[in-house]
Amino acid sequence: MPTPDDRVLRLVATLLGVGFVIQGIGFLVAPARAAGGLGMPFLNDVGRSTQIGDFAAFFLMAGTTMVLGSRPGRGALLFVPAGMLGCAAAGRTIAWLVHGAAFAGVFIAVEVLGALVLATAARRGG
Repeated sequence: MPTPDDRVLRLVATLLGVGFVIQGIGFLVAPARAAGGLGMPFLNDVGRSTQIGDFAAFFLMAGTTMVLGSRPGRGALLFVPAGMLGCAAAGRTIAWLVHGAAFAGVFIAVEVLGALVLATAARRGG
């Protein structure tokens, strides 16, 4: 039987997932606004195609696996978005250290915290 802590973790994972799905849909229906919300300019030409396609895919798949993995017995699915968020945080850190990007501390903190919450929920079985 799930503990109250397990239910809270599942709820947090579900809410994160819904937010990610909404962000992914945003890249499909209002991509300039979605990009701006992440501090990016809205690109042109093939860059725009890549920006919309890749970011929609990232957010839709991460969000969907969060929502599905939040269901009892499906917790292993939460390792997928946890890994995605961890990789995003590592990529942002490398961008700052190696490529002269601004340090995105708030985004990195959210990604690391999200990855930890999702991994914890996954280990507890969703």
